[in-house]
Amino acid sequence: MWGVLPIALHGVLETLDPLTTTFFRLSLAAVLITPYLLVRRRLPNRGKLRSPRLFFKLLAAGLLLSGNYGLYIFGLERTSPEAAQVMIQIAPMLLLLAGVFLFKEPFSRTQWLGFLAFVSGLVLFFNHHLGDIFIDLNDYGLGLLIILSAAICWTGYAIMQKILLQEFTSEETMLAIYWLGTLLFLPFCDFSILDQLTGTQWALLAFCGLNTIIAYGSFAEALVHIEASRVSATIAVTPLLTVGIVQFIPIAGVTVEPLGVISVLGALLVVSGSITTAVARKAH
Repeated sequence: MWGVLPIALHGVLETLDPLTTTFFRLSLAAVLITPYLLVRRRLPNRGKLRSPRLFFKLLAAGLLLSGNYGLYIFGLERTSPEAAQVMIQIAPMLLLLAGVFLFKEPFSRTQWLGFLAFVSGLVLFFNHHLGDIFIDLNDYGLGLLIILSAAICWTGYAIMQKILLQEFTSEETMLAIYWLGTLLFLPFCDFSILDQLTGTQWALLAFCGLNTIIAYGSFAEALVHIEASRVSATIAVTPLLTVGIVQFIPIAGVTVEPLGVISVLGALLVVSGSITTAVARKAH
């Protein structure tokens, strides 16, 4: 789901603007998950929301995740599905580092080696675009920086989610956050261009909304069956799936990154560094 998401979003962005697209992603997820939780009697406890402390924590988490969704798609609009998917891998890496500095979680020497491989991989993958950021900032370089901002927002959200799970279930927080994001993006939507969407784009837009529920649902179900470190290691392969699809399957309108040996090596280092950093926690 996460591997094909930026490709589907790219298809929608040919007609729809980023903010309207993000509104539909969040609103569809909210509309679908609400009756499900209502039937199962798992809606958020309104008594908890009366607590200003909990309310503002939930609000902060919602704003951060909405920021992640919005910034990611703005960055994707300026770069490519491959670049966006590789760059956003910074998010889980930042979360691991936040665990070290904020929650005093252990970080072994092997994990630091994995982190070094990850950073080296990013530099190698974007070797032909480094000048776009550090020398002459152009639209592509700006897109990468926007995706970096999206990764920082996601890290902040994940930290808040970790704190909120002491009071709420994950379903309660996600429902509240989806509706908050829906209301947040609604004033910025341009519904006048919806009639310009093709049938394929409507299908892609629906898929993007369903993707949110299916991907996170699969993620939660995976945690029931295997260890979190193994789930993280599996998810780290996501960029390779995106790169593989874009490179080997011709898709109209999708920008293909010019991958040389150095860029391919960089992508492999990003993935192997992520996997090493995630799995090596057991070895500490």
